[in-house]
Order: sequence, then structure tokens, then C-alpha cells
Amino acid sequence: MSQAGTCGKGILTEGAVKDWLPWPLLLLSLTCDTGAFYVPGVAPINFHQNDPVEIKAVKLTSSRTQLPYEYYSLPFCQPSKITYKAENLGEVLRGDRIVNTPFQVLMNSEKKCEVLCSQSNKPVILTVEQSRLVAERISEDYYVHLIADNLPVATRLELYSNRDGDDKKKEKDVQFEHGYRLGFTDVNKIYLHNHLSFILYYHREDLEEDQEHTYRVVRFEVIPQSIRLEDLKTDEKSSCTLPEGTNSSPQEIDPTKENQLYFTYSVHWEESDIKWASRWDTYLTMSDVQIHWFSIINSVVVVFFLSGILSMIIIRTLRKDIANYNKEDDIEDTMEESGWKLVHGDVFRPPQYPMILSSLLGSGIQLFCMILIVIFVAMLGMLSPSSRGALMTTACFLFMFMGVFGGFSAGRLYRTLKGHRWKKGAFCTATLYPGVVFGICFVLNCFIWGKHSSGAVPFPTMVALLCMWFGISLPLVYLGYYFGFRKQPYDNPVRTNQIPRQIPEQRWYMNRFVGILMAGILPFGAMFIELFFIFSAIWENQFYYLFGFLFLVFIILVVSCSQISIVMVYFQLCAEDYRWWWRNFLVSGGSAFYVLVYAIFYFVNKEPWTPLSCPHFLCSSIQESHCTVLGTVESEEVTAMAIAAFVILALAPELDIVEFIPSLLYFGYTALMVLSFWLLTGTIGFYAAYMFVRKIYAAVKID
Repeated sequence: MSQAGTCGKGILTEGAVKDWLPWPLLLLSLTCDTGAFYVPGVAPINFHQNDPVEIKAVKLTSSRTQLPYEYYSLPFCQPSKITYKAENLGEVLRGDRIVNTPFQVLMNSEKKCEVLCSQSNKPVILTVEQSRLVAERISEDYYVHLIADNLPVATRLELYSNRDGDDKKKEKDVQFEHGYRLGFTDVNKIYLHNHLSFILYYHREDLEEDQEHTYRVVRFEVIPQSIRLEDLKTDEKSSCTLPEGTNSSPQEIDPTKENQLYFTYSVHWEESDIKWASRWDTYLTMSDVQIHWFSIINSVVVVFFLSGILSMIIIRTLRKDIANYNKEDDIEDTMEESGWKLVHGDVFRPPQYPMILSSLLGSGIQLFCMILIVIFVAMLGMLSPSSRGALMTTACFLFMFMGVFGGFSAGRLYRTLKGHRWKKGAFCTATLYPGVVFGICFVLNCFIWGKHSSGAVPFPTMVALLCMWFGISLPLVYLGYYFGFRKQPYDNPVRTNQIPRQIPEQRWYMNRFVGILMAGILPFGAMFIELFFIFSAIWENQFYYLFGFLFLVFIILVVSCSQISIVMVYFQLCAEDYRWWWRNFLVSGGSAFYVLVYAIFYFVNKEPWTPLSCPHFLCSSIQESHCTVLGTVESEEVTAMAIAAFVILALAPELDIVEFIPSLLYFGYTALMVLSFWLLTGTIGFYAAYMFVRKIYAAVKID
């Protein structure tokens, strides 16, 4: 996997964020060596006629292996001097290794066909080892990712909604695929895309009459083609002639012998009305917004359902209980009552392992603050896709700086639970959850190192992360813990008895695991549709940019977790079981169990959608002679059923991981996500239940 998920993406355009600098990075520049990280600029670049437009390579990715590789890990043509771009923390963690390429592209200058790395008109010779490596990458469905003026390359896909034989009446739904396929397989033969047709769109800026026109790049597309050596005609000036019509054959790569081929490219420029500030809109319109609205409506229905249950409990049952408990004229009947009042002397009894509980809750507060700020800032558009890695970088630094809030909440709760070893508690808060995360990531990173993947975090970056952990997060947690421990503990409305009350035998549905299943299904149902798009962004190298929807879903998740936690703790106290501290924390995070189940389903379902396994109404503009790359052109009419099937299959999991290390990476990172989600939802539910318990026991008269 490209480690640590997606790069920074926002709803607003680049124009809204060109002057914004993530403040955590500024603080880092004051404390660490700034040579390792930098913030990529998002200001527009103006080009004049024939100015060079640099084409850079980012990496190779595949949803089947989750292992990104550097561009020059394969025998592509190299420039005379290879220069890697300085990268920020987020780019390093997600496996980006941006490097220059030998493509010569000039602004608004056409190139029909140009040969790369050709010496004396001789083709490139791939050795047996190189041929085997290229064939392996093609069979693993690897994509090549390039950028021009910080715009990622995309392959155009066209969905035809009617096929009546008249091209003028065809309605096309254009979508884009990130990067381009390294090659394709057909009848057990492997073919390499050795010719790239670049299509760049520019916007002409309005200037005064005396000034020279300037241009801005607003879109970057590619049409990959496979053309065998014999069908390409070259000359001594490194120019070439593409075969006419559909008579050419693709360039086969035989992994058992040497292969000769040409790497060629062409450049075509088109003027566009799209302005620079809106140039990312094309790349970010790849999902149906109606699906997200359906998710929001679904989530709102769930919240209203929970609110109805909660209102019924509070308005009818709870008020009736409090009224009966506060009657002074019938003391004998009150003493015979059973329910949550009878455990008033034990409900605030400190649980076992209070230090661990407060440490986990402190980490949950730290996560909550970090996620809330990141989603809100991204929703405002301050984490643009043009700022590669900004989202991950900001999240890492915010988690470090939110340690002061996590330590404060953990320290105050620890003192409320009668704890007295605050230094040990602060160290536990600062190291328990981050230590588990770092340990799992280190073990997974060792396996990635063994595969020579660019997704492996370099050793200097690991040292920098450790310095951030022990130099920023740990002191801030200690600082917050110190002030939280010195602050007045939470005021419990009733006193705790010296002798614990005997707990009656509980019904089967009060079992802890049953409670997790019951409490987790509704919050998970409120966000599982959005979870699919998040998984797609992480595991299938997609952009996730709808942070407005994600912010609404997050708020709905907070409300639903709080409501279901209050309902569950009320039922537990009515059963005269006062051991609610740990149970409520575990049960409130029950939706993490369903996230784990969904992740396993996402992994096990190994029947990904491809145009070859569906009605072939999807055609790429790559080349109709070799449309086996993405589909075939058929003349029959596309029925409504086929369109519906496409929509349904588009929401189905598309992973096809079969090897050991990719599977290990998938479940390792899934375990981290499930653990973090459990801490988050458990903390939300715990504090909601704690406030509810204090409120109801403060409303009754205790003799």
C-alpha cells in the first residue's frame, strides 16, 4: 500500500489555497532540518509559447499488490541526469518519489512522434531479467503516474448511454482513470504500452494588447498504445512515423528472452475554456454525488431512529423513574423499587486498571481533535490535491500537538478514578497507542523494504518521526497530564459505598459481546457507504475529496455513537450492573467490529469489475484496434439493465490481492484503522455515557 493513505485533497480549488501554509509545517521548520520536507507551491505558472513543460514521474501503483515502486525501477528511458524532487512528509509516507523524465514537451508545440533514448536509430534492448520484471509488473496491473505542472496524468474513459449507430447521437459520460496502464495481457501474452500520446489542454490568459500571450496547463491526458518494433519507422533525427489505420500489432514482451522495442511519444495541445482555478474539477468528478447524498439521508434516518428511542427513554421511562424515586410519601414502596437507583452507591466506583482506561481515553481525545480539525480544514479547501501529501503531513503534526488535550483529559479522569501515579499515567498515555501503531508499521515496513518498494519509509524519516514523537508529543502529553491531574476531579453527584453491592445474574442479551453487536450496527450503518469511498481512496489509489460529506457523516457518527452509548448504559444500570466503565468503552466502539468485518469482505471478494467481465459498453479512446485493454466496441444497444449493473458493480469491492506480503500489508493497516476507529468511537460513547450517568443521579434524592 502507498503508506498512510491519500494525499491532501479539498473541495475548493487551487485558487482558494494558493496563499495557505499548514502551520504545523512552519513549527517543524523551526525545530527540525528543513531540507527533508517542504510545502509544494500551488501558485499558477504562466508559460509562454515554446516554454518547456516538464513531465515528471511519481510512482508505479497497483491495487493488487499495494506496493508502490519508483518509476525507474523498470527499464524506462532515463535523462542524462536524474533529479529527485524534495518531498514533504506526506509524500514520503505514501510512497511518492517524484523524478524528472526525458520527455521534451514545449508549450503549444505539437510533436507527431518522437523516439526516446534512441542511439543511432537503434532500439532499446531489454535483458531477460528486465523483460521478466516488466512482464511481472504488467501481469500485476500496475499503473504509471506522471505529472505535468503538478497535474496528474489521466486516461479518458467514455461510457456510451445509447448505441444507435449514429455517432452524432451518442451520449457519452466521460470519466478518467488515474495514470495509465503499464500494459495489458491477451490470450496469455503480455504487451507493453511503449507509445504515449500526451494530450495537454491550456487556457490562454487575457492580457493587454502590448503583452505577449501566456498559457496555463489545465488538463493532462494520455492515450497509451502498444506498437511493435517492426511497425515503427524512425529516422536519424529521433523522429518516427506511427502506423496508419489498424494494421499494426502490439509490442509483446516475452519474459523468457531479450526484447527489442522503441519507447516513443507524441504531444498534442488543445485550447480549453477551463480556468486554472478550476482545473482540478475534471479529476475530482469521478464519483456519483447522488450516492453520497443517499449516504447522508441514510445516516440521518439512523440518527432520527436513535433519537426516537432515546427520547422515549428519557421522556417516558426516565422521568417516570425519577418522579417515583423522589416521592417522599411512600418510602416503603420506594425501597422495594428495583432499577438504576439501587446501584447509586456503586455506579461511580473506580474500575479495574484505571490508568490504562484513562490512557486509552486520552488517546481517543487526541484522535478526535486531530480528525475533527483535519476534516474541517479540508472541507474549507485548505488541503488541496495540488499540495501533495499535505493531508497526511497535517494529520501527523496535529496528532502530535493534540497531545496536550489528550494528556489533560486523561490526567483529570485518572485523578477522578482515585489514581495517584500521574507520571506513570502520563507516560502510558503518550506511548500506549502510538507505540502499538509504530510497532506494527515498523514490522510492515521491514517487509516492504524486502520488496524494494518506494512505499518503504526511509530510515531518516523514521528517525524524524521518532524525534517528533519523543520531542513534541511526549512533552505535550506530560504538560497536559500535569495540569489535568492538578485540576479538580469530576464532581460525582453521589458517594460511593465502602462495600460493593452484589450484582444479580444477568440475562443473555446483557452479554458484553452481544452488546457490541447491538451497539455497533447502527453507527456503522450511518457511515458504511462513505466508508467504501474511503477504502477506495486508500487501497485503489483514488482521490478522496468530498470532505463536506465526510464532515457531515462524522458529525452523524458522533451523535449516533453518543445516543447508542446512553441507551446501552441505561439498560445496564437498570439491570443493576454498575460495572459500566470498561463495558461502555468497549461497547461504544462496537462499530469498529463491523468495520473489520467489512474490510474482510472487501478483501475476500476477489471478483473485481473489469470491462471484460461486463457488457462491453465501455470503450476507451486508447485505440479501437486493441480495445482489449479496457473493453470492446460493440454495436448493440446498451440496455437499462446493463447500466444498472454497471452502477452496482462500481460499488462492489475491486481488490484482487493474492500474495502473502500484500495481504499482510492489507490486514496490518486494516488493524491500525480498526484500532483507531475503536478508540475514537469508544471515547465518544464513554464521555456521552459519563455525562448521562452524572446527570440522572444528580436528579434523584439520595438519602
